[in-house]
Amino acid sequence: MSTFDTDNTAAQTGKNYFCVHFPVESVIASIAADGATGETALQTTLPAGSTIFLNITAITLTSGIGIGYRDI
Repeated sequence: MSTFDTDNTAAQTGKNYFCVHFPVESVIASIAADGATGETALQTTLPAGSTIFLNITAITLTSGIGIGYRDI
């Protein structure tokens, strides 16, 4: 598990998150996922408590907090 927020302005790249939880309202600036199409539709504001189940390889937030879960 790793936590990332907008204090760390660098994109979270080279990741292998199977799930990302957003405990507060968060704005996704960019997102990429393996084996998926249309993930750019998730470049939006997500309400607090949202969870994305997707093989996320990169994500950048403009506001909020994300908690990424990796399969180990």
